[in-house]
Amino acid sequence: MIPLRSGDPVRIGGYRLLGRLGAGGMGIVYLARSTGGALVALKVIQAQYAHDPQFRARFRREVTAARSINTPWATTVPDADTESDTPWLATTYIPGPTLTETITTHGPLPHTTTHTLATNLAQALHTIHQTGLIHRDIKPANILLAPNGPRLIDFGIARAHDDTAITARDVVIGSPGYLSPEQALGRGPELGPPSDIFSLGCVLAYATTGRPPFGTGPVAAMLFRTVHDTADLTGVPDGLRPLVEACLDKDPGRRPTAAELVRLLAEVGPPADGTGWLPRPVAQLIAKRSAELLALPDVPPTVVGPADEAPKPRPGRRRFLAVASGGAVLAAGGGLGIWAASLPDAGSGGGGRPTPPRWTVGVHADLTEGQAAAGTAQRRGAELAVERLNARADRPVTLALKVLDDRGAPGGARGVAERMAADPAVIAVIGPTADATCEAAIGTYDKAGLPLLSVSVGTAEVSAVEHPSYLQTRPDDGSLGLPLLSYLALHTRPHRTALVDDRAAGDYSWNLVRSMATAMRGGDLPSVTVTVPANTRDFGRAVDEVRRSGVRAVVFGGLAPRAALFARELASAGFTGARLATQPVIDAAFLKRAGAAANGWLLSSAFIDATALPAARPFAAAYRKRYASALGRYAAEAYDVVGLIAQALRELGPQGADREAMARRLRAVRYRGITKTYAFERGNGSLTPGTGLFLYRVEKGRFRFLGDYESATRA
Repeated sequence: MIPLRSGDPVRIGGYRLLGRLGAGGMGIVYLARSTGGALVALKVIQAQYAHDPQFRARFRREVTAARSINTPWATTVPDADTESDTPWLATTYIPGPTLTETITTHGPLPHTTTHTLATNLAQALHTIHQTGLIHRDIKPANILLAPNGPRLIDFGIARAHDDTAITARDVVIGSPGYLSPEQALGRGPELGPPSDIFSLGCVLAYATTGRPPFGTGPVAAMLFRTVHDTADLTGVPDGLRPLVEACLDKDPGRRPTAAELVRLLAEVGPPADGTGWLPRPVAQLIAKRSAELLALPDVPPTVVGPADEAPKPRPGRRRFLAVASGGAVLAAGGGLGIWAASLPDAGSGGGGRPTPPRWTVGVHADLTEGQAAAGTAQRRGAELAVERLNARADRPVTLALKVLDDRGAPGGARGVAERMAADPAVIAVIGPTADATCEAAIGTYDKAGLPLLSVSVGTAEVSAVEHPSYLQTRPDDGSLGLPLLSYLALHTRPHRTALVDDRAAGDYSWNLVRSMATAMRGGDLPSVTVTVPANTRDFGRAVDEVRRSGVRAVVFGGLAPRAALFARELASAGFTGARLATQPVIDAAFLKRAGAAANGWLLSSAFIDATALPAARPFAAAYRKRYASALGRYAAEAYDVVGLIAQALRELGPQGADREAMARRLRAVRYRGITKTYAFERGNGSLTPGTGLFLYRVEKGRFRFLGDYESATRA
């Protein structure tokens, strides 16, 4: 549980709020106590959505759906107010972990546990389907584990079988990786109970193997595999595999019903291995969380105003500190105001000020091998942030850095992670530098519950959904097509665009081109795909195909050296349309090899040029002065992430910080840095969609930073 912020109400309806359980784009979930002493999870909708008629209609449906379901395997709704200015919903509080948290922390479930899980969830779905509803979002994050069985939660997109009032064709509803083929194809009006059965099959495969049956990665790739590929069921126990295969049949008509699934599971029976419903570590975790609830103090009644707002503190220094602890932005530079705020001398805080708590932030980086430039830049950015923060007399914490070099090797990354995890003073770690080292280290950080915040990692293979200790503070590589799509929609419609898949770039190019093609079809943007074999350096044939197709824009999916070859061939052919590519092309090799042909190319990126962004210029100047070198890529972003960590520690307070609490708090923090605003989705821990994406243009042989993509595409 996360402590209440200064701006949180103290009472909603008849419930006294005790703390925050989570927050997302749509609302906040509080732990609350009724006047009778019962604990509930109280979901409050944010004001901007409460006034949206469609959103309020959806919220009414969620309450109606949840109240109509009578099964022990779904959370109950004792109270709700859908018509209030601030709508809210109270559900029975379950102190157990989600299935996602359980698998990530403790690994796949044993056969007996999965059999019980399957049986109880099938019984829940049977009840849901009998009432005329479909859930439509069965996934591990919507399943809680309680001492006596699982609980299905979140009926936010549940719908009656024949309800098409707000269901649109060609709109994907659900969570990629766990949705049915008919959901992946956007066939909303055709969804029925078999869709939930398919999702249940995905959940059971995940529970027994620790991985989704259709893999991970860019959304478009997952949707494609869900519709066309056979599920990977390697590791599913023989006793369950036939049932899971039946659930995952591509034809909805051939899947078993929930009632049939209950019967088949009873016929198979659980294995006689003598184990209970839950593995011991999970049962111990639930017992620990239950004990913490028993230790919660009784809360005396409090009289509040009509809007249930917290009383405003008196002006002066106490008021300033209260606002700061609640996450307000100080000056223009960010949540900590590190650059914009005046800095009193360290000794000017007054003799009565308590000593701030001291924590260590780890920097896990490649400092000597192939990614040493990026790793060194991140170390330096973190150093400047820590020095600047510690110089403040009113700092909320004192930070130290622990810097370890993994030498760009997966084995080295695991060793660094073990050393970071073994140091009890380390409260969070920034890094690693590269995708491969992040993939190698994440399991160790997860096992230790130590928050890991990556700055430059672009892979979607390490997901914050699967790894509760992980936050990716930049958009993944699959998002780099979004700025290009925005530009094409504004500047080239209705003309065709050529999407050039350079097979020499492997999955990177394929995923980018595939996802953009899928998005363009849905957005009525015509495109043609041109494939360049990996074993050729002759782009003449590809350029001929581009010219014959009559396109007005070209998107190149590959990397810098071959982008330069393609750019020169395009220029020789006299192509004058828009030329676009992504972050890997922002490389000196592209400028050098393409020469004049590089001018005019538009490139998407997840990093800024701190010298061109007003809020970051003081940092850039300090960096150059301190290190006597050009500003390294991702240095400013690493600087920001230290501020994000300090903000989370501030909100937890001197007594509330431990690794588990820190991991939860980081997902709820909203922090305005010098590069972007950091906020994460409650459901999946990913950066708010569209945040942190920028555009560059090559002008006069240099990469010119244009700013965030939404502003740049409209310029």
